[in-house]
Amino acid sequence: MAPRNKAHLILPTRRSTFEYGPVGGGGDGRALPAPQDRRAHGATIRNTLESAERDARTRRAKRQPIVADAIPGTYVAFESFPGIELALESLDPRIGRTHPELRAVRTDQINGEPVEMATVFVPDGTMKYFLDRLDKYLETADEATTAGSNLVDRINAVHIATVQALWTDALAEFPDPAATVWWEVWLRRRDGNELDRLRTYANAVDLKVGRRALGFDSRTVVLVHASVEQLAGAIDVLDDIAEFRHPHDPAQFLANEEAATQNEFVQDLAQRVTTADASAPTVCVVDTGVHRTHALLAGSLPIEDCHTADPTWPTGLDDDGHGTKMAGLALYGDLAESMKDTGPVHLRHRLESLKLLPPRGQTNDPELYGAITASGTSAVEIGTPDRHRVYSMAITATTSEQSPAEPAEIALGKPTSWSASLDALAAGRGVIDDDSGIAFLGPAETDAHRLFAVSAGNVYNYDHDHLTRSDTEPAQDPAQAWNVLTVGAFTDHDSLAHAPEEYQGWSPLAPRGELSPFSRTSVAFSSKWPIKPEIVLEGGNLARSPSGAEIHSLRALDLLTTRSPTAFETTGSSQSLATANATSAATAQAARMAAQIMAEYPSLWPEAVRALIVHSAEWTPAMQAHFDAKSGKRDKRTVLRRYGMGVPDLLRATRSASDALTLIAQDTITPFEKGTMREIHFHDLPWPADVLADLGGIDVRLRVTLSYFIEPNPARRGWNGRYSYASHGLRFDVRRPTESNDEFHKRLNTKALEEEEKRPTSADEPGAWVFGSELQKSSGSLHTDIWTGTAADLAQRGALAVYPVGGWWKDRSSRHDDCHDSRYAFIVSIDTPGVEADVWTPVAQQIEVPIVIGT
Repeated sequence: MAPRNKAHLILPTRRSTFEYGPVGGGGDGRALPAPQDRRAHGATIRNTLESAERDARTRRAKRQPIVADAIPGTYVAFESFPGIELALESLDPRIGRTHPELRAVRTDQINGEPVEMATVFVPDGTMKYFLDRLDKYLETADEATTAGSNLVDRINAVHIATVQALWTDALAEFPDPAATVWWEVWLRRRDGNELDRLRTYANAVDLKVGRRALGFDSRTVVLVHASVEQLAGAIDVLDDIAEFRHPHDPAQFLANEEAATQNEFVQDLAQRVTTADASAPTVCVVDTGVHRTHALLAGSLPIEDCHTADPTWPTGLDDDGHGTKMAGLALYGDLAESMKDTGPVHLRHRLESLKLLPPRGQTNDPELYGAITASGTSAVEIGTPDRHRVYSMAITATTSEQSPAEPAEIALGKPTSWSASLDALAAGRGVIDDDSGIAFLGPAETDAHRLFAVSAGNVYNYDHDHLTRSDTEPAQDPAQAWNVLTVGAFTDHDSLAHAPEEYQGWSPLAPRGELSPFSRTSVAFSSKWPIKPEIVLEGGNLARSPSGAEIHSLRALDLLTTRSPTAFETTGSSQSLATANATSAATAQAARMAAQIMAEYPSLWPEAVRALIVHSAEWTPAMQAHFDAKSGKRDKRTVLRRYGMGVPDLLRATRSASDALTLIAQDTITPFEKGTMREIHFHDLPWPADVLADLGGIDVRLRVTLSYFIEPNPARRGWNGRYSYASHGLRFDVRRPTESNDEFHKRLNTKALEEEEKRPTSADEPGAWVFGSELQKSSGSLHTDIWTGTAADLAQRGALAVYPVGGWWKDRSSRHDDCHDSRYAFIVSIDTPGVEADVWTPVAQQIEVPIVIGT
């Protein structure tokens, strides 16, 4: 294997753009079952709707106060037949200035089958929309084609909506009706006064409303302290309610550990460190603050780069200790490695700190962490908007246990206000603070895209069968965010040689190269949600007693890092080092890697940096063994949801070799125009075709990773069709060896066909993709796959297409006649393992990269 001592090749833009028509499809081929008696069915629904409207008016007349500017109307809940989805777009007609509006959708499990519940706000005078359709349905009930059957046949029942009908989290999380608790209240943004109307109602009935709110395109989110009955009153008099959710509070941080080495080692290392200059990339540690005067941190973290989400909190301090631990790992990695060396340490990145949680001992009302994160990033960036940075976020929220009637795959992995905030911030949305304290996520700015590394969350109830435990413990909020780099933990720490004497005879719980027992996964997520984590990094291990009766966390199996003195005031310790573990430690190391890539390639976008990290990841032998044991691609995707793409490597992420070429491309596409797909990109890649052809039947490897950022639509209105969570999606395809460019175009793009011309018969795909089309169909904003085949076949594959799939931008462009651009980056690598072949030089010559003799 040749040394990795060559730069990756960043490609100039040389793609062709064509009008795009997607290849056909659509529908699942299943006929919709009709009710046994359509006439009786339609009459029942019609009568119920009229009754619900009368009841709502009666209830509204009895409520006080009647809020000025509120639109009178009725919240109606539509319930589907088991196993059937509602016709959501027909429930949200968008005709005229005032019309029924779909507000919330939830899927419940009843007798083992999914039942969809949709809540629609029907302003007074607009119930006619539904009644007219029901009249036509009844008039044609006995005919071969019944008008409105796609809407009405799906509806099992209709009733006036309750607070529970607007609840979009799992029913198992619905609060005790007798309790007064905090609720996450989602308001439909209509005229900018919805929060004022809510506060007016709250003041009249003695409710408490959180001081922070978070704004999205169509929703404002705020916390309210209320009972079910009090919120029921709000439904009667306010038209702004969209949905209710459970507020997710950040989990408790890891217990502080004592240092493993003495302070003189810190001073020795500090004398060997050369800090990066002020223009270097930074890791912004989003945590409990950082004790910036630590000898190993002070030179890389000036006081002006210490920020707080609340301006009243002190800066430059960490009274918990967790943030300081993360800062040490983000700057140095595992300090145990640096302590072993005696040579100089040249840092190429710096630190910033954002204190997201209040000082220890301070009692606050629950905060909306999406708003806090949004305003916190604004505080960080206001003075240095152009700085290259990655946010390292090892704060997650707990997820309640799912009841047997609420399978995890139904409820988990869904976006929340917090995860959607990270998606919006990553996509370049800014923060606009107004007098009411709202942190609006303003219009997206292309040059303001952000990279977040977020921990998958930790397992706390350990089990000897730690893989099964991790597979059933889903990644925690906000790790499900589409645009972030979610980080799990694996471990190579399997030695107890330095454990205390009382642990002699104990053994590591996880074998070397396996998932860390601390790490959560997305195996329990619904298949419609992204694969998380994308990567895993060292997170330490647990120890098991000889009898197997006990499982303990030991410092000997952790990582060494910096310590905040205020975290150990009760011990009187003056040590400067501590240990850390779990996905928090893994996330800080991932952020460090991102900053190092930014230092190496300053022209790369956050999308490309994320792609390079994932592209460099490989499964350990222990992970590969699980993967090889799975036969089907769906089974392999389960393994992917545990480990992601494996363990990333900085050298692979930053350097090519003569026999291991990596190409990087960055481009911008306009997915939609006037409600239709707009364009497809074909990239004619500089390709070492002659070298590969000469290798003939030798096996080689091709790897492709596509990364882009979506804009979120966090309102839970089904996330189907026009209600998609993602603004858009992108996919890639690679030319097959027997295809011409013209045939490649026509296989993917119906608009490349002449009138009445049929699509070319797809040639057989030689070689093998690890995941294939199953992974390409998965959600998320990063797609990667690996192909293995002969060098001769790969010689003919030097063309790649990037094309759009649906999203809510498509519908928006049809209504507003505007177009949105999407940046994307793709990474293509060629490896010729075990073969002396130079695939790097001919490609470098094609793109006119200077060749330096001896490199």
